[in-house]
Amino acid sequence: MKPTQHSTVPAPPHSNPVRFPAEWEPQDAVLIAWPHTETDWAPYLDEAEKVFLKIAEAVTRFETLIVATPEPDAVREKLPHLDRVRVFDIETNDTWARDFGPITIFEDGKPLLLDFTFTGWGGKFEAGLDDRITSTLHKAGAFGETPFRKVDLILEGGSIESDGEGTLLTTTECLLNPNRNEKLSKEQIEKKLTIDLGSKQFQWLENGALAGDDTDAHIDTLARLCPNHTILYVQCDDPTDEHFEIFQGLENELKQTDFRLIPLPWPKAKFGADGDRLPATYANYLVINDAVLVPTYNDPADFQALETVQQAFPDREIIGIDCSTLIRQHGSLHCVTMQIPQGVLK
Repeated sequence: MKPTQHSTVPAPPHSNPVRFPAEWEPQDAVLIAWPHTETDWAPYLDEAEKVFLKIAEAVTRFETLIVATPEPDAVREKLPHLDRVRVFDIETNDTWARDFGPITIFEDGKPLLLDFTFTGWGGKFEAGLDDRITSTLHKAGAFGETPFRKVDLILEGGSIESDGEGTLLTTTECLLNPNRNEKLSKEQIEKKLTIDLGSKQFQWLENGALAGDDTDAHIDTLARLCPNHTILYVQCDDPTDEHFEIFQGLENELKQTDFRLIPLPWPKAKFGADGDRLPATYANYLVINDAVLVPTYNDPADFQALETVQQAFPDREIIGIDCSTLIRQHGSLHCVTMQIPQGVLK
């Protein structure tokens, strides 16, 4: 087992106060990119759209939905609650809004959109169109008058978790992977994120990775920060499973912290048509206003997963959404969404 890593970085002098809000703070909207025939969803587009519609229906009960799509008219016809939907005509490579969408911070108490570089998880996939989505949306007025800043760092939203109070939870396998920012050391990345996100305390996890995952161990597939100094995390209790040892290591790392820990159940192994294992994880949930959208997989552990998430979010409605189709493209519910904090849409 690799040991947990924890470090505290002093704030830079004479800087404006910067804060990276937690996902469970009030929101204005959720951003998604709609699947279409030029994406990898093409072989089962109808099935994929049904999942996106379920997400759209749930989100628009509570807040605005922003949709990027090259087929705006066709998508508008499918969406419910159009008074809460804003559709923008934008070319896209794919649908992983968590990783190319804006990361919102508050600078001097005012929202600011950060646009980090997205390279398709270290150049694994074509991502040129997706890397431009945030800036295109901003120019189109999708985010009102909220200012925008391009950041010269490769970083995906799914790779970092914030508690809104300066703690950043992440994995060394992703942020220190040479396919991202190979010339930057761990100390240099911490320094940059201290400036850009206002991070004060870094909690690095050395263990954890899902078979079938293309992201190099995104934290949002493994462990999630929650209110009241709590972490929900993936626990594998099957000694015969290929993940058992590495998730035992993850659990032992987390036990070295001072967080309250709640283990998520482990779904049965899911496989694609090619026989490869798919990255099913209950950690890939989305927190929105007054609710949490939790991925399910038509699995015996689904109900337990919903009950477990309820423990961390007792005052919110827990809504399960079958994401069996999403994992066929190696992602899940949190991966296809990005929350937009309150104050951005003016």
